[in-house]
Amino acid sequence: MTRLIVDRLKNRADFLRAARGVRRSTASLTLELCPTPEADPGRIRIGFTASRKVGNAVSRNRAKRRLRAAAASVLPLHGRGGHDYVLVARTETLSRRFADLVEDLKGALKAVHARLDRSNRGEKT
Repeated sequence: MTRLIVDRLKNRADFLRAARGVRRSTASLTLELCPTPEADPGRIRIGFTASRKVGNAVSRNRAKRRLRAAAASVLPLHGRGGHDYVLVARTETLSRRFADLVEDLKGALKAVHARLDRSNRGEKT
Protein backbone atom coordinates (compact mmCIF):
# COMPACT_ATOMS: atom_id res chain seq x y z
CA MET A 1 0.00 0.00 0.00
CA THR A 2 1.18 3.50 -0.76
CA ARG A 3 1.05 6.31 1.75
CA LEU A 4 -1.32 9.13 0.91
CA ILE A 5 -1.00 12.84 1.51
CA VAL A 6 -3.47 13.89 4.21
CA ASP A 7 -5.10 17.34 4.21
CA ARG A 8 -7.64 18.79 6.64
CA LEU A 9 -11.27 19.70 6.00
CA LYS A 10 -12.10 23.12 7.40
CA ASN A 11 -15.13 24.43 5.49
CA ARG A 12 -18.65 23.72 6.70
CA ALA A 13 -19.75 22.86 3.14
CA ASP A 14 -17.19 20.03 3.02
CA PHE A 15 -18.49 18.59 6.31
CA LEU A 16 -22.09 18.79 5.06
CA ARG A 17 -21.18 17.04 1.80
CA ALA A 18 -19.49 14.23 3.75
CA ALA A 19 -22.60 13.90 5.95
CA ARG A 20 -24.65 13.18 2.81
CA GLY A 21 -22.22 10.42 1.77
CA VAL A 22 -21.64 6.93 3.13
CA ARG A 23 -21.78 6.62 6.93
CA ARG A 24 -20.75 3.91 9.38
CA SER A 25 -21.14 4.08 13.17
CA THR A 26 -19.21 2.07 15.71
CA ALA A 27 -19.22 2.14 19.50
CA SER A 28 -16.64 4.91 19.66
CA LEU A 29 -16.97 6.92 16.45
CA THR A 30 -18.96 7.64 13.32
CA LEU A 31 -17.16 7.71 9.99
CA GLU A 32 -18.56 9.66 7.03
CA LEU A 33 -17.11 9.34 3.53
CA CYS A 34 -17.67 11.07 0.20
CA PRO A 35 -15.65 11.64 -2.98
CA THR A 36 -13.57 14.82 -3.05
CA PRO A 37 -14.94 17.32 -5.59
CA GLU A 38 -11.49 17.92 -7.10
CA ALA A 39 -10.35 14.30 -6.94
CA ASP A 40 -6.61 13.79 -6.52
CA PRO A 41 -5.85 10.05 -6.27
CA GLY A 42 -2.82 10.65 -4.06
CA ARG A 43 -4.54 12.87 -1.51
CA ILE A 44 -7.24 12.44 1.10
CA ARG A 45 -8.93 15.09 3.21
CA ILE A 46 -10.08 14.50 6.76
CA GLY A 47 -12.16 16.42 9.27
CA PHE A 48 -13.03 15.92 12.92
CA THR A 49 -16.09 16.99 14.85
CA ALA A 50 -17.62 16.51 18.28
CA SER A 51 -21.04 17.76 19.33
CA ARG A 52 -22.06 18.99 22.75
CA LYS A 53 -23.47 15.53 23.45
CA VAL A 54 -19.87 14.39 23.96
CA GLY A 55 -19.42 16.77 26.88
CA ASN A 56 -17.97 20.16 27.72
CA ALA A 57 -15.28 21.89 25.64
CA VAL A 58 -12.45 20.08 27.40
CA SER A 59 -14.06 16.69 26.70
CA ARG A 60 -14.80 17.56 23.06
CA ASN A 61 -11.21 18.67 22.48
CA ARG A 62 -9.86 15.51 24.09
CA ALA A 63 -12.17 13.36 21.94
CA LYS A 64 -10.99 15.13 18.78
CA ARG A 65 -7.33 14.71 19.80
CA ARG A 66 -7.91 10.98 20.23
CA LEU A 67 -9.62 10.79 16.83
CA ARG A 68 -6.77 12.72 15.19
CA ALA A 69 -4.22 10.31 16.67
CA ALA A 70 -6.18 7.26 15.51
CA ALA A 71 -6.67 8.73 12.04
CA ALA A 72 -2.98 9.59 11.73
CA SER A 73 -2.07 5.95 12.32
CA VAL A 74 -4.75 4.39 10.08
CA LEU A 75 -5.85 6.67 7.23
CA PRO A 76 -2.53 7.21 5.43
CA LEU A 77 -2.26 3.43 5.02
CA HIS A 78 -5.90 2.36 4.62
CA GLY A 79 -7.62 5.44 3.20
CA ARG A 80 -8.49 5.86 -0.46
CA GLY A 81 -7.20 8.79 -2.44
CA GLY A 82 -9.70 11.25 -3.81
CA HIS A 83 -12.05 10.95 -0.84
CA ASP A 84 -13.08 13.07 2.13
CA TYR A 85 -13.39 11.46 5.57
CA VAL A 86 -15.11 12.96 8.60
CA LEU A 87 -14.71 11.37 12.03
CA VAL A 88 -17.47 12.23 14.47
CA ALA A 89 -16.75 11.72 18.17
CA ARG A 90 -19.17 9.87 20.39
CA THR A 91 -19.24 9.76 24.19
CA GLU A 92 -17.48 6.38 24.08
CA THR A 93 -14.54 8.02 22.25
CA LEU A 94 -13.35 9.41 25.58
CA SER A 95 -13.29 6.17 27.56
CA ARG A 96 -12.47 3.52 24.92
CA ARG A 97 -8.97 2.05 24.96
CA PHE A 98 -6.88 3.59 22.16
CA ALA A 99 -6.16 0.21 20.54
CA ASP A 100 -9.91 -0.47 20.41
CA LEU A 101 -10.52 3.00 18.98
CA VAL A 102 -8.03 2.26 16.18
CA GLU A 103 -9.70 -1.11 15.51
CA ASP A 104 -13.12 0.59 15.38
CA LEU A 105 -11.75 3.00 12.79
CA LYS A 106 -10.24 0.19 10.70
CA GLY A 107 -13.52 -1.73 10.80
CA ALA A 108 -15.53 1.35 9.86
CA LEU A 109 -13.14 2.07 6.97
CA LYS A 110 -13.49 -1.47 5.67
CA ALA A 111 -17.29 -1.24 5.86
CA VAL A 112 -17.62 2.14 4.12
CA HIS A 113 -15.19 1.13 1.39
CA ALA A 114 -17.15 -2.08 0.78
CA ARG A 115 -20.40 -0.12 0.62
CA LEU A 116 -18.82 2.40 -1.76
CA ASP A 117 -17.62 -0.43 -4.00
CA ARG A 118 -21.10 -1.97 -4.05
CA SER A 119 -22.71 1.33 -4.98
CA ASN A 120 -20.12 1.92 -7.71
CA ARG A 121 -20.98 -1.47 -9.22
CA GLY A 122 -24.67 -0.58 -9.16
CA GLU A 123 -25.69 -3.08 -6.49
CA LYS A 124 -28.22 -2.26 -3.80
CA THR A 125 -26.72 -1.06 -0.52
